[in-house]
Amino acid sequence: MSILVHLRNDNSIELPANSTAKDLIGRLNLTAPHEALGVSINGKNVDLDHVLQNDDQVILWNFDDPQGKEVFWHTSAHVLAQAILRLWPEAKPTIGPPIENGFYYDFANLQISDADFERIEQEANAILNANYVSERQILASKADALKLFSDNQYKCELIESFTPDSILSGYRQGEFFDLCRGPHLNNVGKIKAFKLMKVAGAYWRGDANNEMLTRVYGISFPDRKMLKEYLKQLEESKKRDHKILGPKLDLFSLKEEAPGMPFIHPKGLIIWNQLLSYIRQCLNAHDYIEIKTPSMMTRELWEISGHWGNYRQNMFTSHIEERDFAIKPMNCPGCMLYYKGHTHSYRELPLRIAEIGNVHRFEPSGSLSGLFRVRSFHQDDAHIFMKPSDIQQEITSVLTLADEIYATFGLTYRLELSTRPAKNTIGSDEEWKVATAGLKGALDALGRDYRINEGDGAFYGPKIDFHIRDAINRSWQCGTIQLDMALPEKFELEYTTPEGSRQRPVMIHRAIFGSIERFMGILIEHYMGKFPLWLSPLQVRVLTVSDRHEPYAMQITNTLKKAGFHVELDISQESLGKKIRNAQLAQANYILTIGDLEMANQTINLRTRDNVVHGEVQLTQFKEKIEDERSKRAATSPYS
Repeated sequence: MSILVHLRNDNSIELPANSTAKDLIGRLNLTAPHEALGVSINGKNVDLDHVLQNDDQVILWNFDDPQGKEVFWHTSAHVLAQAILRLWPEAKPTIGPPIENGFYYDFANLQISDADFERIEQEANAILNANYVSERQILASKADALKLFSDNQYKCELIESFTPDSILSGYRQGEFFDLCRGPHLNNVGKIKAFKLMKVAGAYWRGDANNEMLTRVYGISFPDRKMLKEYLKQLEESKKRDHKILGPKLDLFSLKEEAPGMPFIHPKGLIIWNQLLSYIRQCLNAHDYIEIKTPSMMTRELWEISGHWGNYRQNMFTSHIEERDFAIKPMNCPGCMLYYKGHTHSYRELPLRIAEIGNVHRFEPSGSLSGLFRVRSFHQDDAHIFMKPSDIQQEITSVLTLADEIYATFGLTYRLELSTRPAKNTIGSDEEWKVATAGLKGALDALGRDYRINEGDGAFYGPKIDFHIRDAINRSWQCGTIQLDMALPEKFELEYTTPEGSRQRPVMIHRAIFGSIERFMGILIEHYMGKFPLWLSPLQVRVLTVSDRHEPYAMQITNTLKKAGFHVELDISQESLGKKIRNAQLAQANYILTIGDLEMANQTINLRTRDNVVHGEVQLTQFKEKIEDERSKRAATSPYS
């Protein structure tokens, strides 16, 4: 007797009855450390010893899948806890989740420092070399679980918080057993590189009223080379940190009086306005219209959209004249009202409506991070209303627009298509089939490579996410294309068909920058503060050798300012060498020095911020070249 299971590449494979996911992995010969780290069966992540049934939908997660990393790093957190307890048996482990880059584990009754890392890593490597199998154990009852962890008040508190019908489980590797829902790696030997990163304090369950615990952060990989590359990238990232470069270049600041709400400075606003000007030019070329909706709207609107019931804890609310209001966390409901305020015909569709709206979301103070995680930000949203037959064409149009925009900044990207979750979705099977086929068809028609994330779509529709890569190959999730079957229904949106009947439009949410604040932070790090001329807040700095050169230097400065360039004049009493150094540190694209020779010949002496000296040139020639560079939004200088 045999069974047939279906894989995520649309292939199927026949296996003997009672085969496990581990047997499937062996059949497929996916034995490398980065391969087949976890498995999803019919939309649920389980352990590899799970027995397969006929017609199961099976996804095997590798290390390049977020789900694979999660299993890998969660198992690594258990290795960390096991090593700590071998060295400090009196420590009390609490929780140890995977995070965006690696994992951490919180301990009570533990005092360690960076000086202890080498010992801990040696012990962790001994555990990895032992290649323990991760064994899942179901705990019979809450009482049994409490008895098992009776010497650990933190585990007991977690156990007490579970509902009576919760399935309690734990994982054993060697002598170490921990409360955990899993899943885990089948064996810890998959972990080939293990390194501790830092130690910090953290309150139990994130509550400042609770005990302070010791949090140990770590990272691990299925290959030592990957760890080496990660550490190298981390070192490079420190040089590019926008939280340091931004204030240093006087672009933005963050103040205690407005947590998570950036102050954009004059130089930063130059970049900001260039980004908005550029994207508006693109919107116009792609036949979008732009609207602006109110920042605060009534509770009734947010109840219709579902935000009041499901997202209220993340919203800033107010009570005015006996009515509840909320500052918008998203632009979508305002656009729904705009669409509903007009009668629409099929002849108008597709209708592309853009809004660069300021939204506010309550993010915990501990999660705020520069421009990357804020409470007030602007989204380059658009909502595209269309007929079902327009889906593939409109997805293609958005992908083409994204190509154009990301290429301008020298950013490459990869695509992920997320499909229908296993449960709690809206819309019929047919609607999901049409929507998913539209997204997939557009990607296939354009010949795009993409990864399918089975079951990871939104409850209201499938989506495509853009993961851009910067100058040092870091990945950032920015743009998104989401098909939405919920809001048009909730707001009863309609258009008139050729037959005169009323029909719901299909709607796409799309953003390309995503958050403009976050995109600006990414660009600061991508360029390391050395912006191309068209984006640069300091395009030219003019330097004088001595006071007598000031009138001619002022003339040059005014000529370039009238041509629309951002120019500064340095007539300070500093030495010329110091002035040049200051201009380079300020990341001025071009540095013009004015001395006796230049004044006599009515020329300039040109150098770039990378200290390449071009010597004496005619101002007219220089101005023409940089005007061309600016107008083309060139990534490189004609003087490079």
